[in-house]
Amino acid sequence: MSLDSRLIALLDRGMVLDITIEDLPFRVYVAQRDADVQQVADLVPAEQFQGPGEVHVAAIHDSDDAAQQVQDVLFNLNPGDALVFLCTGLRAYAETLAVFGQTPQPEAHS
Repeated sequence: MSLDSRLIALLDRGMVLDITIEDLPFRVYVAQRDADVQQVADLVPAEQFQGPGEVHVAAIHDSDDAAQQVQDVLFNLNPGDALVFLCTGLRAYAETLAVFGQTPQPEAHS
């Protein structure tokens, strides 16, 4: 599966990416946050929930295999879907970004 990613925005302890998988575009939110569904509402703009696609959410913990978890979520995508990865530690955050060919950036505020 070929995957390309492009940084769209920096967030406080997070990044917004546009990715393309086999010519299909998706929006991805990767953030170092608690595994709490309320965090999703703080990261993802309301219009993302109102669009035609679904919003998939996964928590990735430091001891988890980030690459495998990301691949599992990517396998279940449909056009227009968005993904949110809540990484509960710095290691999980860095490993998740690495799957998308990105590295952690200095903090920004949304």
